[in-house]
Amino acid sequence: MKITKIETLICNARMRNWVFVKVLTDQPGLWGWGEATLEWHTRSVVGAIQDLETLLVGEDPTRIEHLWQMMYRQHFWHGNGIVRGTAISGIDIALWDILGKKYDTPCHKLWGGAVRDQIRLYCHLGGGKMEDFYGAKPGDANRFAELAQSTVEQGYTAFKSMAVPETASIEGLRPIHYAEACVAAMREQVGPQIDIMVDCHARPSPRMGILFAKALEPYGLYFLEEPCWPENLEDIAAVQRAVSTPIATGERLVTIHPFRELFEKRAVSIIQPDITHCGGLTEIRRIAAMAEAYRIAIAPHNPQGPVSTAASLEFGFSCPGYLICEAVHQDVPWRDEVVNWGFSIQKEGQLVRLSDRPGLGVEINEDAIAKHPFEQEVLQRSFNKDGSVTDW
Repeated sequence: MKITKIETLICNARMRNWVFVKVLTDQPGLWGWGEATLEWHTRSVVGAIQDLETLLVGEDPTRIEHLWQMMYRQHFWHGNGIVRGTAISGIDIALWDILGKKYDTPCHKLWGGAVRDQIRLYCHLGGGKMEDFYGAKPGDANRFAELAQSTVEQGYTAFKSMAVPETASIEGLRPIHYAEACVAAMREQVGPQIDIMVDCHARPSPRMGILFAKALEPYGLYFLEEPCWPENLEDIAAVQRAVSTPIATGERLVTIHPFRELFEKRAVSIIQPDITHCGGLTEIRRIAAMAEAYRIAIAPHNPQGPVSTAASLEFGFSCPGYLICEAVHQDVPWRDEVVNWGFSIQKEGQLVRLSDRPGLGVEINEDAIAKHPFEQEVLQRSFNKDGSVTDW
């Protein structure tokens, strides 16, 4: 069996273009689906996949580790940049889908079989704007509370929000009080049995990150995500040591190498590699094996399209340290039109059951994708009050 072609199919889903990767073989009807979605870099990723295609056409798609090494190493510039890493990831995911289909078995069985019967999903409430804050009862706090209640009514037992606002490197108490009011409102609304996560989006400086973490500690967060730039691993470790709240990071780290340093510094309780960026299923399994040695949990970043979700779930069913799966459920109303799912979801608790379909357990509807062609994403722009650039 040989690879004959690698196609990319673009589907615009509002804030991001889903980049689906289709690896075709010389066996009729046998292909694999991957995903290489990287918002605001769609053209770059498609070009990188086209470059890698020249390495792979004519190769045996079942030699996945060998092909991964080729994609990563055989162009002098190692594949540890975000664009190249995303391109490798999309192809790698599709190769595992092919292997499962070839042997008519789900991917999790290729990796040793299921270690759990179900996976819990969590959803994202989005963020707020601190200009709405006028004291102890900000408008956003009420909005977060309403969204939290709606999410629980949909069956979720866990959700995440961006209650930490954009901040300058050092600010006064206003942003701290804002975040605290929003999280307090959510906790009061849903009670102690629901797990609440807060994504700082790496907005704070290291010192502000500690202030936010300490202010939110009394609310029993499931985890606090990216309290400062992921490049500052020592500072993330300092935040983790300052509070009892589990700290999470990793969605912007590519390949195993930065994760090794993260583990050595005991910087986090939970890692969040993104399967569509970090190097695909091949690399995330290496990362997870190393995390297991440090007893660090894994909850992959997954705000992209349905193939990314399928890959995260198949991986999760085989990974002992897998904690929970991020799920996007309200980005576009037609999300389920582009995919035929093999997984079943129990609404109460938002629990996903094992799929017995081969490979990743999904097929993509190319006619549905064609209804939503590529559109240029609008780049986010965020500034401090003085006009300087800030992280959004």
